[in-house]
Amino acid sequence: MINSNMAQKEFKEAFISNLSGTTLAENLLGLILSALCVTCRGLILMYFVGQSAASSSSSSWKRLLLIDFIVLVASLVLSCTVLSDILHWVVLVLAAVLVLSLFQIYSQRKQYSHQHFKEVIGSFLETSLDMNYIPFVTLFRVFVNIKTGISILAVDFPIFPRRYAKAETYGTGIMDFGVAAFVFANALVSPEVRQRNKNISHSKFSFVIKQIIAVWPLVFLGVARLISVKAVDYHEHISEYGLHWNFFFTLAIVRILSSILMILCPVRSSWILSASIAICYQLVLETTNLKQFILHGSDGKGTRVGFINANREGLFSMLGYTAVYMAGVQAGVYIMKKRTLVIDWVKVQGFLLMSFLLLWLLLHVCEALIETVSRRMANLSFVLWTVGQSLFFLMIHMLADLVLVFVKVISGISNVPSSWNILLDSSQREKGRTLLKSNPSRKVDKTTIHFCLIEAVSRNQLLFFLQSNILTGLVNLTIDTIHCNTLTSLFVLLLYMFCNCFIVYILHINDITLKFW
Repeated sequence: MINSNMAQKEFKEAFISNLSGTTLAENLLGLILSALCVTCRGLILMYFVGQSAASSSSSSWKRLLLIDFIVLVASLVLSCTVLSDILHWVVLVLAAVLVLSLFQIYSQRKQYSHQHFKEVIGSFLETSLDMNYIPFVTLFRVFVNIKTGISILAVDFPIFPRRYAKAETYGTGIMDFGVAAFVFANALVSPEVRQRNKNISHSKFSFVIKQIIAVWPLVFLGVARLISVKAVDYHEHISEYGLHWNFFFTLAIVRILSSILMILCPVRSSWILSASIAICYQLVLETTNLKQFILHGSDGKGTRVGFINANREGLFSMLGYTAVYMAGVQAGVYIMKKRTLVIDWVKVQGFLLMSFLLLWLLLHVCEALIETVSRRMANLSFVLWTVGQSLFFLMIHMLADLVLVFVKVISGISNVPSSWNILLDSSQREKGRTLLKSNPSRKVDKTTIHFCLIEAVSRNQLLFFLQSNILTGLVNLTIDTIHCNTLTSLFVLLLYMFCNCFIVYILHINDITLKFW
């Protein structure tokens, strides 16, 4: 029995090892799909469910949960399993359907019905939005969590393409983006970003101490995961972080390192630190034996004797993740600036697009002249790829938000959860400027957000990630995932994600946030 369990463990480890990833283009396709799903879901709520969809009636929450789960979650499960080989066609067809739907909505518009297209666009660009809520940031953070939740279990099933799994040494598997996206997402709403307008220079040391104390839940979860994995002899991909290291430890140390480094550099210039760390780390990799040590160990044979040698990937990749975090702080500082009009956010869209294209160009240059992307080392190419892809992820979700705002403007419908709230239309702009100055917190009623899966995941993100890991372990301990057929695999994955979503959804509609630190 012991030998059988050992053989099963080794078989599962081999199943997720020695892979080389997929193309950069296929990585982007998966991100585009989530934005299309958000847009589709918004139109469904507006035109098929009705204005009362997100009301507080107890009879509606089940229907709304089902809609959100099918459109936002089940579609992503299908896209990375049975639909993975035709993903480009799925994206193209869905995009075409949405374009036709928008054309139909525009032709039947209730607002500005007698104005020409140019005038309608002008009114749209001058629309004022709720300055206290930036939905595409929430969407970014939530979909990183959802996609990670799907992938960590799906990778153990044969229905999940091996090219999507984490690459062994070099490559860009879809799962390789996950950890860096988590780091970037945390940086977007980090204490440094949220307190950028406060004068904390007189207490920088106490601020760092506060951040060190604040990461104790991550350290606790890291220790708990280490003990539980070793106790049940759970299969591990050791070359990912090492023998004892894990994702929670990386998040905690990166947060502490970044807080210390930002004492030396203004938050608004954190991109300089990001670039400096990534470039210097790559120089060390190229000019010393560090690269060989990370890939092959101290003896060149891949042994794991000694703490540093045993956890070399996790320890040294933190430099790359710190660079990603600092870039995320810079993005957060820029995005969180107060902007009122749609046209201001269109300019942000353009800036993110230019930044993405620049990073993509630098990535190709770096891969051609130095080395390709390596999640294992978190090298310069990895930093360029993950930061650029994160900006792209933000950009397309902002585009989805702006499309829904446009539909609101021309239709007069406003009740769409997890979407920008319109404060004033163009005809009220001059009057609204005075009103906003006297009452900057004015906004529309947000009761429509109450029954919303996006808000539910956002409210308890750490819980969602933690329960995803626990349920993944339970499934692997009870089911022979490698030998499951397609229907069984799909059923298990959909049931697993529904349980994840259902738990946080019930907590959300009961106004419960499980955060005690």
